Amino acid sequence: MMKKCIVILVVLIGLTNYAQQRNVVLIIADDLGKDYCDIYPDHATNVVNLTNVRRLLPRGIVFNNAWSNPLCSPTRAGILTGRYSFRTGVGDVVDGGNTKLNINENIIPKVLNLYSPNGISKACIGKWHVTTAGPAGIDYPRLMGFDHYEGNLSGALGQPGQLATGFNNWTKITNGVSSTCTNYATTENVNNAISYINSQPSSKPFYLHLAFNAPHTPYHLPPANLITTTSLSGTQADITANPIPYFKAMTEAMDKEIGRFFDYLISSGKWDNTDIIFIGDNGDESLVAQTTPSKGSIYQGGVTVPFIISGPDVVNPNRTSNALVNTADLFATILELFGDTNWQSQIPTTIVDSHSLLPILSNQTTSVRPWEFTEVFKLTPTSGDGKAIRNTDYKLMKFDDGTEKFFNLTSNSSEATNQNLLLGTLNTTQSNNYSYLCNQMTTLVGGPQYCNALSVNDNELEANENKAFPNPFHSKINLKSYTGNENYELYSNLGQLIYKGKSIENQDFSALSNGIYFLKISDKATATVKLIKE
Repeated sequence: MMKKCIVILVVLIGLTNYAQQRNVVLIIADDLGKDYCDIYPDHATNVVNLTNVRRLLPRGIVFNNAWSNPLCSPTRAGILTGRYSFRTGVGDVVDGGNTKLNINENIIPKVLNLYSPNGISKACIGKWHVTTAGPAGIDYPRLMGFDHYEGNLSGALGQPGQLATGFNNWTKITNGVSSTCTNYATTENVNNAISYINSQPSSKPFYLHLAFNAPHTPYHLPPANLITTTSLSGTQADITANPIPYFKAMTEAMDKEIGRFFDYLISSGKWDNTDIIFIGDNGDESLVAQTTPSKGSIYQGGVTVPFIISGPDVVNPNRTSNALVNTADLFATILELFGDTNWQSQIPTTIVDSHSLLPILSNQTTSVRPWEFTEVFKLTPTSGDGKAIRNTDYKLMKFDDGTEKFFNLTSNSSEATNQNLLLGTLNTTQSNNYSYLCNQMTTLVGGPQYCNALSVNDNELEANENKAFPNPFHSKINLKSYTGNENYELYSNLGQLIYKGKSIENQDFSALSNGIYFLKISDKATATVKLIKE
């Protein structure tokens, strides 16, 4: 009987240790969109064989509809905080003294330490790029919660269009100390990751944030032992003329080093109790993109990224998922993989947008959110700045200049401009989806109705059709009743604001293009009139 009790006790201790030793590794590829990834059946024509990333599939889930931000700093800020860009203030790349992530944000390692003080090792290896890279911010990763940081703080290891000496001669920061590293950056990242894990007590669980610079520009020829191709010269002229083969070679080299890291986890006995996440941070750079618009845009080519979660917490693995997921969802997911299911109570005053993906991993549900959201806003505003939201079938894009685009992604996955549904009259299903997405965006972002007059239903439009004349109009818009207190807003069918003011009857609209327009009349109540310009 005593022997049986001892055996049971040993088993229980073993199970307890296993639970305590759950590890999580997040691997981020820099500027790698979904279209080059051979793990996806809908990949583009040109692919990279991700031989080692593919090793994640037998014990993982591949997410088909993952969104990031269009640029790296906003995506990384969203992962670390679980918050959308309009909350963090990081809507553009962090460079020098511009917008950066607030040092007081509750990022993943800080919350893990609240959950288990000094109980989980927390390391960030590789690219940081969410706070100032100068002397003032040289130790920000540790000040914000990581126990160890080793990598580069800025966005790139060189400049686009130059021969990439940057990956072989770069400024490396190790816990606030700067040095020059001449080892190939992708290799150095994996060396540093392995060294850090080896330095920790074997019984202590770890969170590793492993962020490669590859395959971000500057494009170059990686070391020969990391690639299969032998036909690339590596000259600047060849790189400039043919960037795609070098982009692919850099991605292959990254995959090779990922494989070396996986081999280490296996040989050290850590593979079986380590959950591994692999993602891209945004779409491909325009120099190599097969889907356009690409990086920097809220179109699919800018925000659709590879996203895999693999490991012991995946029930019924080797699955694919069509769930709508966002890279910001990694915040809650990573915390809960460590058992911190009450993380919100540890940061009660913080608004968090992240949705844990554990219910999908545990095969309890097929989705955790009805829509996903992304945005970009540059320090110097551009016509591409804006927000996007989608549900299963439809996607609404609202640009900051007032333009709107509305697509059925099921039938128009390429977002062909001539299939913008707002160019015509919406049917009931389209109108319902437009209104739903518009209202969700309005609720999320806050303030007045976020979308324009097009959110008014057809019955309301028909009831107001006699408030303005003639209809169709040619140059002037006249009103059936006028008190002088009204405010007028005239929108194009694409959502652009044409006129705003109190004297619309005095305006000459003869230069407007022919088509459908919407006139919003606001006084004590608001009415919207659908007008046709001929």
